[in-house]
Amino acid sequence: MNPTLASLVYACGIAGLFYLNRDNSVRTSKALWLPVLYLWIIGSRPVSIWLGEAPSRGFETQLEGSPLDAAFFAVLLVAALCALVLRGPRILTFLNANVPKPVLIYFVFCLCTISWSDYPLPAFKKWIKAVGDLAMILIVLTDEQPVAALRRLFSRVGFVLMPLSLLFIKYYPHLGKTYDVWTGAQMSTGVTLDKNILGVITFVLILGTTWRVFELLGRDETLPYRRRHLIAQGTLLVIAITILIDANSATSTVSCVLGAGLLLTTRLKLMKRNPAVLHVLVGFLILTVSTVILLGGGAAAAQAMGRNPTLTGRTEIWAAVISLAPNRLVGAGFESFWLSRRVAEGLWRLFPGLPLNEAHNGYIEVYLNLGWVGVGLLVLILIDGYRRSVKAFRCAPALGSLLLAYTLAAMTYSITEAGFRMMHPNWIFFLLAVIGASSIASGVGIGATAPLDTSSDRAPELPAGRAFAMKPARRIVAGDSGA
Repeated sequence: MNPTLASLVYACGIAGLFYLNRDNSVRTSKALWLPVLYLWIIGSRPVSIWLGEAPSRGFETQLEGSPLDAAFFAVLLVAALCALVLRGPRILTFLNANVPKPVLIYFVFCLCTISWSDYPLPAFKKWIKAVGDLAMILIVLTDEQPVAALRRLFSRVGFVLMPLSLLFIKYYPHLGKTYDVWTGAQMSTGVTLDKNILGVITFVLILGTTWRVFELLGRDETLPYRRRHLIAQGTLLVIAITILIDANSATSTVSCVLGAGLLLTTRLKLMKRNPAVLHVLVGFLILTVSTVILLGGGAAAAQAMGRNPTLTGRTEIWAAVISLAPNRLVGAGFESFWLSRRVAEGLWRLFPGLPLNEAHNGYIEVYLNLGWVGVGLLVLILIDGYRRSVKAFRCAPALGSLLLAYTLAAMTYSITEAGFRMMHPNWIFFLLAVIGASSIASGVGIGATAPLDTSSDRAPELPAGRAFAMKPARRIVAGDSGA
């Protein structure tokens, strides 16, 4: 098919997906388009590149970045903060009740580490961008109908990024494919610049779409919107799975299988009736998947360096970057390790031809920037997030299973990829899961405004002043199948 004609067909297809997914009975805030736009860019290419600028590399670029991209994210952040302020006292109530203390302490510590960074101004700018992650998450979770907002977030992001990625790969290979500089093999990148970013944005969308499909399958078949919603979500799921396979990102694929498997198994009545069985299942999945990722990830890294496909390749990278850590206790400062010219030159000598800008391990990445203190705080967030996700699952199994899946997928994904970095899809959805689970567990916020009527997508209309004050835990359990 001619690329121009294909573009027209895909544009009509995207419009068709939005049309099939429409639901006039649900009203979400117009501010929801802010996190949608945020994820469109994070899950694809920087605005500067979309507008025609060539990708820039090098030390100076690491320090300063693109002024156009900085301005874009600054405008989004200001708009998000204004939207949150306009929501009035309920945003303060939500923050006090639902943002876990380990998350707040972690962000405060990140800010403090800027004081001993060798590059405090660039580090502070990156911290402001990290706050943007939280702001976008709060836009979704503090919506008057947060579950509907979450559904629309998945749909609006997926309906654009996934078809466009397929279009780029199939009809615009100069945009959607590239060659691996080390192996010479062709890689599918879709709307992104890197196959790993394509893999991670695809796998987080697959989990959200799978949750939505399961939810629709459990609805009353006579509902007028159910069939067309299933067509839209099923189409998105097929496209996303196709792209994930084509991207050939082992870590994202395994993490996706873990999350989807958890979504499927937690639908069993055995899991809902016996919480202890859930812990056994989670432990088994983490152990199995971690082993697969370590072995698979090690092979991929070794092949990238032209060596035998063993775990040695990746462990050599880990050992090299750990030895360059400037301070074991508190690290180099927030997002400052890779800004160092000494680090860049040292790694280039060790791995010539392999331009590293991450440790390929989320836990080591945190250690390099924040030291053992940062790793300890991250572990607290993970433990607290898992505990809250399990509690959310017991209160609201359908939605709680999704949040639990994101929490566990984030843990395993970060074994061989730097998944705990700011403005990273894995980190954003992990934080969303932790804060959302806290909201359900506390009964203040998303748990209080979840739809109680299992026969409709429509969330109950609550006065703005009461939406964050009610704690109807028993009602949520009784009518949770729609989450």
